[in-house]
Amino acid sequence: MRLLFLLQLVFLAGCSASRARDWAHHGAPMFADLTVHELKAVRAYLHSIPELGLSDARSEILKKNSILLIELHLPRKHEALRVLDRGQAKPLRQARVVVQFGNQAKPSITEYIVSPLPNPTTHKIKTFKGDKPISFESRPITSVEYDHIVAVLQKVTTKAHKLLWETTGGFSFTNCTDRCLTFSDIAPRGLGPGERRTWIMLQKFVEGYFLHPVGFELLLNHMDLDPQKWTVEKVWYNGQYFDSVEELVEKYDAGVVEKAKLPDHDDSDLYSTFIPRGHSNTPSNIHGPKFVEPQGPRYHIDHNFVEYAGWSFAYRVRSSAGLQIFDLRFNGERIAYEVSLQEAIAFYSGDTPAAMQTKYIDAGWAMGTSTYELAPGIDCPEIATFVDLYHFFDTDKPVQHKNALCVFEMSTGMPLRRHFNSNFQGGYNFFAGLENTVLVLRTTSTVYNYDYIWDFVFYQNGVMEVKVSATGYIHATFFTPNGLHYGSKVYNSVLGNLHTHLIHYKVDLDIAGRENSFESIDLKFVNFTNPWSPKNTILQSKLHKTQHKTERSAAFRFGKKFPRYIHFYNPNEKNKWGHERGYRIQLNSHAHSVLPRGWREENGISWSRYPLAVTRHKDSETTSSSIYTQNEPWDPVVSFEDYIRNNEEIVNQDLVAWVTVGFLHVPHSEDIPNTATPGNAVGFFLRPYNFFNEDASLSSKSTVIVRPGPDGKPKVQRWTPEVIGHCVTDKPFFYNGTYANV
Repeated sequence: MRLLFLLQLVFLAGCSASRARDWAHHGAPMFADLTVHELKAVRAYLHSIPELGLSDARSEILKKNSILLIELHLPRKHEALRVLDRGQAKPLRQARVVVQFGNQAKPSITEYIVSPLPNPTTHKIKTFKGDKPISFESRPITSVEYDHIVAVLQKVTTKAHKLLWETTGGFSFTNCTDRCLTFSDIAPRGLGPGERRTWIMLQKFVEGYFLHPVGFELLLNHMDLDPQKWTVEKVWYNGQYFDSVEELVEKYDAGVVEKAKLPDHDDSDLYSTFIPRGHSNTPSNIHGPKFVEPQGPRYHIDHNFVEYAGWSFAYRVRSSAGLQIFDLRFNGERIAYEVSLQEAIAFYSGDTPAAMQTKYIDAGWAMGTSTYELAPGIDCPEIATFVDLYHFFDTDKPVQHKNALCVFEMSTGMPLRRHFNSNFQGGYNFFAGLENTVLVLRTTSTVYNYDYIWDFVFYQNGVMEVKVSATGYIHATFFTPNGLHYGSKVYNSVLGNLHTHLIHYKVDLDIAGRENSFESIDLKFVNFTNPWSPKNTILQSKLHKTQHKTERSAAFRFGKKFPRYIHFYNPNEKNKWGHERGYRIQLNSHAHSVLPRGWREENGISWSRYPLAVTRHKDSETTSSSIYTQNEPWDPVVSFEDYIRNNEEIVNQDLVAWVTVGFLHVPHSEDIPNTATPGNAVGFFLRPYNFFNEDASLSSKSTVIVRPGPDGKPKVQRWTPEVIGHCVTDKPFFYNGTYANV
């Protein structure tokens, strides 16, 4: 009878695991990005409504009503869980749409929820927490607005043609061939709410133009929707300020301006290019190591649903902010409902107006849409599965980004576990080890000069790593002697400006269920009489646990001591050994706050005050930032501080961890031409902490055990094929590099 009962339990557990997997697979499409058909249907539906008066986004006028963004509107969590945990019908798919109403007496921004998809028939206004309105000036800049900025620059630089020509050695903004000037625009666009004034920096338009500032910057007021009314309010040239281009030109011609003269441009100078130079000891007639899947991939992908080594999750790439995963499970048990990128910022310092104004808040540049094509063998291994992404931002048709996301399994080259057990007589009792293979979900964001590589990494032992690696070109400005207080000289007349990168993530944990609690664990010294030598004392460390009962107590400020362990657990679920089942978040970060609390632009990034903050889940607190923060950081429509202001109880609740990671970057000569990824990667780990009864990777059959046999020869025990198999694909390298309307 006992055996029969045990067999029934095993059978029921198997059925439960299979059902959980089926429901996770069934629910994954809820989180899938909108299809091309859905995107087109939403646009067509809204354009069919006369009272909206919508025009094409790319029509040349600014005073118009047009769609800026279309992306998936997520279902509420409790609706999604009915699908994921009970197998119920999926809720209707919906779209979030941002519409710019410029053709009215008081221009405004309105967000709509459009449904049902794929054939929409209704729309309703979407509001932010507290019904806060979106200021029109906070809208992201568009291609059409850039076109008008270029037109203004053409007029301005024509007036300053002689100055620019002499300064740069023959470069100009107009009527040029291979000696052209380009520009970079700086944000935020002003010094307070309601402004739209942008500092613009001219650069030589050569490969790696970010490293070629020419010492000419101007402040353009482009707040009016009539570009004819735009004005240049300030000009900076070679360390000197002027009230107009005309004033600069007049004083330049009169010889009362300290002139800048860049060295003659040398086309053979490879300074800002990727072209190899210098001596290398690495053979160039053979390739380096490559990844191989001897018998094919060991992971499974079905649209946006991924399974690997006990893991399963759904993913999407949100156009406004980037990579997200949902319904993260290990062996059928949910670990997190959502792990998602929220925001990335880079705050700079410098001596030029462009440098001192640069405070990039990248969701405001639609960071999620800058997911360009990944190169096989460079961005991802050749064996990776590549996926196309589709975005609808500042366009009239969906834009296809080919091969913009990849999934692959790789060996880390490091054992996950191993031990050599010596017999201390020149031999051994046994050796055992398990290779460390992981699954990587990767995409990138190239937000103008910087390239961010976004990774979610899944280990065999129930550990998940969230990582961002920074590369690309530094944001460089024209060198002035005072600039050395804010960076390093990296070339003739070029300063690499110091800056801090901060990245914000949302981690909606569901550890063995939704009712979770949070504690921090530190050590404190205890001193007591030695029980086996009473004349002496023992001094050692003891665990010191602090349960955090409210949101304020769980908001850890930068500059304050941060706990050794941060532990989320289910107080109602215990493992075999009587411990609450939990996961901990382990940070890999060198972050610090970028501005004092409440200082102007800091209000828009109040999340940056905390390496970790814990809140109760609310459907009204879905994101910590918005696409509007970049151009309205002083009075943001989304304020993270509001999420913890009411100081709610967080014991035995549905908890969300908000994690900030980052690093300081003081550019140096080795950042030329590009910042390299080693040492510039930060993130965090989700690590099981008494969640399992033992190491979850024991289920892996890749373990190898070696013991000495009776004859002294090694006896190898393994559970995978002894012969590995064939090698890397013989297909030649191919890269397209385009993205186009579809």
